Amino acid sequence: MRRIVPIISISLIITAVAIAQPSLPANFKQQTVATPDGAQIYVRSGGSGPVVLLIHGFGDTGDMWGPVARELVKNHTVVVPDLRGMGRSSHPAAGYDKRTQAADLRAVMLALGYDHSAVVGHDIGNMVAYAYTARYPDKVERLVVMDAPIPGIDPWDQVKCSPQTWHFNFRGPDVERLVQGRERILLDRFYNELSAHPERIDEATRAHYAAVYAQPGAMHSAFEQFAAFSKDAEDNKVTQRTKLQMPVLAVGAEKSFAALMATNMRNVAVNVTGAIIPDSGHWIMEENPAPAVALIRDFLSDQSRQ
Repeated sequence: MRRIVPIISISLIITAVAIAQPSLPANFKQQTVATPDGAQIYVRSGGSGPVVLLIHGFGDTGDMWGPVARELVKNHTVVVPDLRGMGRSSHPAAGYDKRTQAADLRAVMLALGYDHSAVVGHDIGNMVAYAYTARYPDKVERLVVMDAPIPGIDPWDQVKCSPQTWHFNFRGPDVERLVQGRERILLDRFYNELSAHPERIDEATRAHYAAVYAQPGAMHSAFEQFAAFSKDAEDNKVTQRTKLQMPVLAVGAEKSFAALMATNMRNVAVNVTGAIIPDSGHWIMEENPAPAVALIRDFLSDQSRQ
C-alpha cells in the first residue's frame, strides 16, 4: 500500500495538468478599456519590468499565452488583451481591419500607463502586431511574429490560394447559421487540420475555446477578422514602403509555415531573425510550447540585437 499511494498521487497530478484549460497567472489584474470608437477591450496584465504585449489569434483568446506569460512575468510586465470581437472583449459591428485593432491596443497600453513595449503575436495576432508596429514604430522595441504571414506581403498570394486557407472566405449569414451550435466541430477541424499533433490539443482546451466561440456574436466577429484581410492587404502594401527598423523574430512551426515566416517578414523589416519550432504544427503553444517560450524569452533579453 505504501507504494500505491505515491503512484495514485502522481497519476492525479498528471491528470489535473492534462485537463487544465488554458489560463494566465491567477494574480494578473483584469480590466476593460474603452477605445476611441467605443469598443470594450478586455485585458489582463501582471509583473514588472520591460513591457511585453502578447496578441492572440483565431481559435484562441489571450488565454493561449499562459506558457509565455508564466515565464516572462518573472522579469517583465506582461499585457494580454483579447482582440476586438474575441474572448471577453465587445463585439462591435465594424473595425476588424488590423489598423483599427492596432489603435485598440494603443488605447489599452495608454490606459495601463505604458508607452513603449515589445510586441508578440500569433496567427491573426501577427497581423495586428505588424499593424501596431507599423503604425507606432517609435513605441515598439522588438517584434515577434509566430506562424501566420502578413496580408498583402509576399508570398501572401500563394498562401491565400492554398487549400488549407479555405476559411479565409468562409463567412456570411448562411455560414453562421450552419456553425451555430456546432462551434466545436468547426474549431476541431482547425485544431486537427493545422496541427502536427492534434492529440496535444487536449479536451479541456478544445472545450474551453468552443464555449468561448459559442457566445452570442463570437463567430460573426471571428469571421469579420478574415473578411478584413483584403483591406489589411491594401494597408500593408502602403506601410511596407517604410521598413521596420527594430529587431524582428519571425517564428514558423516546422509542420506549418516554417521558414516562410522569415521570408515574409524580410519584405517589411530590415533586421529579421528566423526560427523554426520543431515537431509542431500551427498551434505552437498547445503542441510544443517550450522551445517557443525559450526563443521569445531569449530574443527579448538579448541586448546585442539592436
